[in-house]
Amino acid sequence: MKVDDIRKILVVGAGTMGQKIALQCARYGYEVVAYDPMAKSLENARVKIPALAEELVAQQKMTTESSEAALSRIHYTSQQGDGADADLLSESVPEAVDLKAKVFGQFNQVCEPKTIFTTNTSTLVPSMYAEATGRPAQFAALHFLDPFQAPLVDIMPHPGTSPETVELLVAFAKTIRQVPLVLKKEFPGYVSNAIVGAMCDKAVQIALVDKIASVEDVDRAIMIHLNMPQGPFGLWDFVGLDTVWHVSQAAAKQSGDPGAQQFADMLKRDYIDKGWLGVKSGRGFYTYPDPLFKRPEFLGGDPE
Repeated sequence: MKVDDIRKILVVGAGTMGQKIALQCARYGYEVVAYDPMAKSLENARVKIPALAEELVAQQKMTTESSEAALSRIHYTSQQGDGADADLLSESVPEAVDLKAKVFGQFNQVCEPKTIFTTNTSTLVPSMYAEATGRPAQFAALHFLDPFQAPLVDIMPHPGTSPETVELLVAFAKTIRQVPLVLKKEFPGYVSNAIVGAMCDKAVQIALVDKIASVEDVDRAIMIHLNMPQGPFGLWDFVGLDTVWHVSQAAAKQSGDPGAQQFADMLKRDYIDKGWLGVKSGRGFYTYPDPLFKRPEFLGGDPE
């Protein structure tokens, strides 16, 4: 298969990242099937994806006409068979090896032999469930950060991924205006996640564990020093605290680090169990739609 043969994308998982991947692909001319078995998730995606498109129009990154055209290319479904003829599958389900293996096994039975399988995992490595895909040579990680704000994708092959698959994914990433980073070996932290993750770990230690400074002051320091649009805690709100919890829980189990488990437990107890999931729920470390860190006075040091 050549990149010009890719016309239809199957996005498995219609959560926050699945929504963004679906819109980015549709934005650049691909037909997209957004699949999720949960009716509530699909209905949420039907609302959130047009809202994302509106934001891009407001930011002058899309025209109204191109936004409407992109949205018309997205089909929402809870039927696996609707994506059977997809050329490329992008999976964004929770960070659990058994779940991902099960999902890929199901779609291996449904999808045509031509379909390239990719995983958007941010903490796992593809060899953990490559065999479950039924097509390991046509499988690799294609890890998105934020297609609109941080246009990078980590392409991580496992030892059985074919060179042709890697080459195809590099070419595909470029067609949707993402910068491909090809990893030379499997590494669960990926590239930017490992770097940003180290910063976030230190932010947690300073603000939540040792209570040296407030969440706001830690974000303020990072925003000013590194000229970033938000700090670690604002970033986590944007990603979704439920997603952060899944990632943190998986990392804690892999590392055995009691500090990592302490953060995961705190996040669940103090935020997730209260329904505070970040931007999508209206509250996380900050309240939305007008978070403190986006106000002009925030970087001046005013606490309120």
